[in-house]
Amino acid sequence: MKNIRNIIFDFGGVILDIDPVQTLNQLKSLGVKDLDIFQSPEFQHEVMGKFERGVLTPEVFRDKVRSFIGNSLCDQDIDDAWNALLLDIPKERIAVLEEVKKHYPIFLLSNSNEIHYDMYLRDLQLRFGYREFDQLFTKAYFSFDLHLSKPDPEIFEFVMYQHKLNPEETLFIDDTAEHIESAKKLGIRTYHLQQPVRVRDLFTNGILRTDLTIL
Repeated sequence: MKNIRNIIFDFGGVILDIDPVQTLNQLKSLGVKDLDIFQSPEFQHEVMGKFERGVLTPEVFRDKVRSFIGNSLCDQDIDDAWNALLLDIPKERIAVLEEVKKHYPIFLLSNSNEIHYDMYLRDLQLRFGYREFDQLFTKAYFSFDLHLSKPDPEIFEFVMYQHKLNPEETLFIDDTAEHIESAKKLGIRTYHLQQPVRVRDLFTNGILRTDLTIL
């Protein structure tokens, strides 16, 4: 652990609690019958993936959703359903990040989209007093802004080059195995966060625990 000098955090599932089932439940309550369509390769690649990379604007995304479901839901209904999966940023995790930042440069690297971003940025501002994520982290990166997304190696390379980070001295924490594997191939040290382990369990007084198994 003494070799780790930088830490990159994923957001959803690591800092922010999420539950995608809540979005499906809300869509169902709005009369959407074929919920499986949201897991289809076509929707995941052509709609979700492009929205997360900033290829689609929120307006185009909403139109795509309406087209897929064959339902004329209003913009607000779509946004509310889409945001239903965003649960909470626990106060203790903000406190952990604040403590960790005293000891390491910390970065946020999130696959995200504009509708979600607007929602949890308001939460960050209203509940925790941070104007933007760059105030909480050394630097925060979101896929829709970079036009890159995990697990593509380019997004990791971009962050590493921007800050001249040594892969062997950088720890990437994510809850998605595919993202972990991509980072490992670039020589980045990784920790696959899986329940019931939480971010707070990885640190003691803001410093990485010495007994962690990182790859």
